[in-house]
Amino acid sequence: MKKIKKNDRVVVIAGRDKGKTGSVTRLLDDGRAYVSGINIIKRHTKGNPQLNQPGGIIEKEAPIQLSNISIYNSTTNKADKVGFQILDSGERVRVYKSTGVKIDE
Repeated sequence: MKKIKKNDRVVVIAGRDKGKTGSVTRLLDDGRAYVSGINIIKRHTKGNPQLNQPGGIIEKEAPIQLSNISIYNSTTNKADKVGFQILDSGERVRVYKSTGVKIDE
């Protein structure tokens, strides 16, 4: 079970976007994630008339390391660590370390 999943609300804790929040749109296998509105880069692209694609400077999201983001706890309005708890049924659930509350899935 991963600590951060798709659609989780996260806070950037390091880097040029430190303090910004967004939701995870995609997770990569190499320990990086795409977060909406975070780590925006400018890509200079050449136009392609076959794809009807204009050229120019395009802004797009780049992946960010999972070590540079932390899950957002809405009750404390701060970044929080993720812990795991095993229920009586044997199921593992994610919980906030500071409050012990189960993270909504």
